[in-house]
Amino acid sequence: MVRSLLIFSGVLLMSAASSLANDNKEVNVGDKAPEFAALDETGKEWKSSDHVGKKVVVVYFYPADMTGGCTKQACAFRDDLSKLKDKGVEVIGVSGDSVRNHQLFRKAHELNFTLLADTEGKVAEAFGVPITREEKSVKATIDGKEEVLTRNVTAKRWTFVIGLDGKVLSKNTMVAAAEDSKAVFEIITKDGK
Repeated sequence: MVRSLLIFSGVLLMSAASSLANDNKEVNVGDKAPEFAALDETGKEWKSSDHVGKKVVVVYFYPADMTGGCTKQACAFRDDLSKLKDKGVEVIGVSGDSVRNHQLFRKAHELNFTLLADTEGKVAEAFGVPITREEKSVKATIDGKEEVLTRNVTAKRWTFVIGLDGKVLSKNTMVAAAEDSKAVFEIITKDGK
């Protein structure tokens, strides 16, 4: 009886694990990009359906506001944004940080593109981006004041480029943070978009 219960429990656990794995569908090049919505740094809802198909949309997932690699990545997109815009590209940064954290991050580094607050990890999961659920904090001095930026979801650093047809044109799971904007520009330029 005990052995039967253990086997049954093991089957249930394997079934639950399999179900969880299937819920986190991987999105690949050529796939239709998932539709998603999240609050931007102003607290307003940003919907992919209002942007995809009108511009080439870069959706880059990053672990956390105000950390070394993430700051280099964001500042590179900031610095390259005008040449990306000239190619019809819109850049969207997505992390598990809150709207307030994004406001502080934008202010500290004069960021000029949209940041989405994926506080529950739903956008990352829609793209198949691995996340961890654990409270983490970053301390930063902004305008001479020490701030604590706390998040409960941390995503891996992955970048997707969505073409005008709504399909994934590029997927990078091995992103070099400081070089991401240049890599995106090369992809856009190579494909003549």
